[in-house]
Amino acid sequence: MTTQTLVAADTGTDTVHGLLAAAVAARPDAPAVRDASGVWTYAELDAWSRAYADWLTAQGVGHADRILVRVGNTREFTALMFGALRRGIAFVPVNPAMKRFHLNTVVPDCDPVLVIGQDAQDTAILRELTDRPVFGLDEVRRGAEALYDAAPAGAETPVAPDDLGLLIYTSGSTSAPKAVVSTHAPIVFAARAIQARLNYREDDVVLVAVPVSFDYGLYQILLSVIAGAQVVLTSPDRHVRLLGTLHEHQVTVVPLVPSLGEMLLTLSKRDRRAAPPVRLFTNTGAALTGPVIAQLRAAFPAAQVSPMFGTTECKRITVLEPDGDIARPGSVGRALDGTEVLILDDDGRLLPPGTVGEICVRGPHIMTGYWQAPEQSALRFRPDPVTGEVTLHTGDYGHLDTDGHLYFEGRRDDLFKRKGVRMGTLEIETAALDVKGVTAAAALAPAEGHDLTLYAVTGLTADEVLAQLTERLEAAKVPAACHLLDELPLTPNGKTDKQRLRREQK
Repeated sequence: MTTQTLVAADTGTDTVHGLLAAAVAARPDAPAVRDASGVWTYAELDAWSRAYADWLTAQGVGHADRILVRVGNTREFTALMFGALRRGIAFVPVNPAMKRFHLNTVVPDCDPVLVIGQDAQDTAILRELTDRPVFGLDEVRRGAEALYDAAPAGAETPVAPDDLGLLIYTSGSTSAPKAVVSTHAPIVFAARAIQARLNYREDDVVLVAVPVSFDYGLYQILLSVIAGAQVVLTSPDRHVRLLGTLHEHQVTVVPLVPSLGEMLLTLSKRDRRAAPPVRLFTNTGAALTGPVIAQLRAAFPAAQVSPMFGTTECKRITVLEPDGDIARPGSVGRALDGTEVLILDDDGRLLPPGTVGEICVRGPHIMTGYWQAPEQSALRFRPDPVTGEVTLHTGDYGHLDTDGHLYFEGRRDDLFKRKGVRMGTLEIETAALDVKGVTAAAALAPAEGHDLTLYAVTGLTADEVLAQLTERLEAAKVPAACHLLDELPLTPNGKTDKQRLRREQK
């Protein structure tokens, strides 16, 4: 079989803010969220979310309206998110690192009734892009403080599971950002299903150093709330203190992208203290390489590593059991409980185990579609003509093994034929990273008059890298050229920015 369906996960129709309500009832005085300014308990987070909700109501924002929030990893982000959602307001998080080029598209596309920016410089830019009210975070905070001890503004607005909760813009690494429409029900299902696999605990301290505007970061808040754990939020300008933060707050869970993993390893090599009590590293977005995972295990001997695979359109597709990569190197895990992964050919036919095809997904975690993009939605979210069940066509390619473990091969654009041989850029990058001395690598498929090209971060010469690749790859898979860089360009979400490499190639 090429599908996998496990025991159904919790399909309760709770709302996102209902998750917080449950945590408050169970652990009101437990620490919930911490940033550089301090810590809130679950009861305080709930009270602040009500204060921010009341502030939004006072600005005339109501049920089914949208607010755009361009704020970094702060306690206020969490309170604004839960505050908006408890009033039926759609929350649109945008990374403060997003450049003006993409903001020109995102702001008018989501057409928010109100915008919140990080600081004065940020709000000045945002005011140029919309005629709607724009507030700085400090001003919003003062408004919420004035309402914190006030009587509730009134009865909470009923919020349905199919109400819009989040508009999450994709990273835009290969095209203009587009927003995924996320209603409460699939958000809650996905969070519960991921938590059922990762098993965050109430005594966990979860470091969130990835942007909370990125769904990987945002869902850490939800996973921690479900578990009753504490979230520690840190920002990019504090990443040089990452190891110190792990020690200071006795962090036990660390979600990683490659750049953070490499930063932690660099810092740990300079540190003489015993390793902090990290018990779990998770990884998605861009995969950690085998050598990096091995070094993390050596530097943090109490920690396990759990690779995952997902897409904003359904949040998470697979989760590999902790340290499962030892037995199944390269696997990104099994389907979430209550969901299904299929490998299909270009005609929509099921493919047998071991055969590469498009990764397609079914389940309650599939989001609604793309915001104001019916043609793109119809291409990716395809309902069955008889049952109406939606199959998400991810545009990613991979294969399943006989036990239902998924292996990711690359995006559609990353798979190609060269000299009669089918290959993918991921295979070439993996081979390059196997070369001693290569710390980062990105391959670009042939396009627009350019042959297969490798970009590498290494102290070796380009010829030395290519010579090493001839020992690891078939002749057709060895790049025609290798360019050396001091570092690979990254998107705000920590993925290799191949679009930028392609632009610079021209």
